[in-house]
Amino acid sequence: MKRYTLLNNISGWVIFAVALVVYLLTIEPTMSFWDCSEFITSAFKLEVGHPPGAPVFMLIGNFMSHFASDPTHVALWLNALSAIFSALTILFLFWTITHLVKRLMLGSGGVPVEPAMTIAQMITILGAGAVGALAYTFSDTFWFSAVEGEVYAFSSLMTALVFWLILKWENAA
Repeated sequence: MKRYTLLNNISGWVIFAVALVVYLLTIEPTMSFWDCSEFITSAFKLEVGHPPGAPVFMLIGNFMSHFASDPTHVALWLNALSAIFSALTILFLFWTITHLVKRLMLGSGGVPVEPAMTIAQMITILGAGAVGALAYTFSDTFWFSAVEGEVYAFSSLMTALVFWLILKWENAA
């Protein structure tokens, strides 16, 4: 079981790296002509955007804007922030899929010690996670949110993180 856990963690981080590289290579270099411009400006100046305002995103965005060498690069840094959030979403999605597929294949049944996993089962579980996570990585709507400084990437990350934490809590409970 330790071998599966190690492979699951490594595979998740590899999928994260693939998503991050793809998103960083395709981010908007400047502002887009819709809400992204407002969110980038609001985060940089630490102002309130249109309701509901997304205050946590604004605080994190303001922190990230301090890495820009001058104000003309702020948009690039906030777009990169969305790329990082989206890649982390893909990481947690991968781990969620592998958790659920493992439960489907091995059953939960309340048994404290799981049965030994075969190599074929391990490949199936990790393959399902990779296919599911990469399919979402390259889906049209998610990709657009991943390359622009918009709150959707942060919202997706928080949703994926909370759902993954629920599954981790279920394992421990």
